[in-house]
Amino acid sequence: MVHDLSVATLVAAYERGLFTFAHLGPLKWVSPAERCVLFFDAMHIAKKLRRQMRQGRYSVTFDQDFEGVIKACADRRHGKWHVTWITPRIMRAYAEMFDAGFVHSFEVWDEAGALVGGGYGVALGRVFFTESQFSREPNTSKIGFTVLNWHLARWGYRLNDGKWPTPTILDMGFRLVRRRGFLAELAKATNEAGKNGPWNMDSDVETIAAWEPGTGTPAAAKPVRLNAAPAEAMGF
Repeated sequence: MVHDLSVATLVAAYERGLFTFAHLGPLKWVSPAERCVLFFDAMHIAKKLRRQMRQGRYSVTFDQDFEGVIKACADRRHGKWHVTWITPRIMRAYAEMFDAGFVHSFEVWDEAGALVGGGYGVALGRVFFTESQFSREPNTSKIGFTVLNWHLARWGYRLNDGKWPTPTILDMGFRLVRRRGFLAELAKATNEAGKNGPWNMDSDVETIAAWEPGTGTPAAAKPVRLNAAPAEAMGF
């Protein structure tokens, strides 16, 4: 059971491969027998998603509206029971992690400046642990997630931990690895230096749409505005 959600406790838990979860009952520490992870060379970008990214209808930012993102992630999902582990207690805990520099959000904005997609997660060393995502328009979370993974690959991160398998992330190249292998990789990667401080975009959505994973470190394109939004194989 989870009794302490301080920043220090959460960091120590993530370094051991634990994360918080509870759709029903008390909040628990969880470490599944298998983890669904992305090694960036295996990232898959569907043709339809590439076309949508090239249309220039959406912009992406990092760390510009964490509060809006986590509230949207906790909100009702169309056609599903409204059950979420992102309670006010969790929101407060991860807001403190955000303030301490361990949590980062990505935001997807439409042409009118509305928040239409995004997600957030924990960054420790060279590992990113995806916590939650949301979409208010088709594929907007996938656009933001692709932009995020492009940057993680560019910044030298080892993997993105998606925790549980879902059709969405499996289609994007995530795969299941056994806990022992995951923990071995985690022990190495969390001891390496990651991307410190607030995150900013190194390229634009249209350029990232041309990314071909597995062909080397992604290269930055033309400089982009930091506030594009309104003020607001491994044998595991």
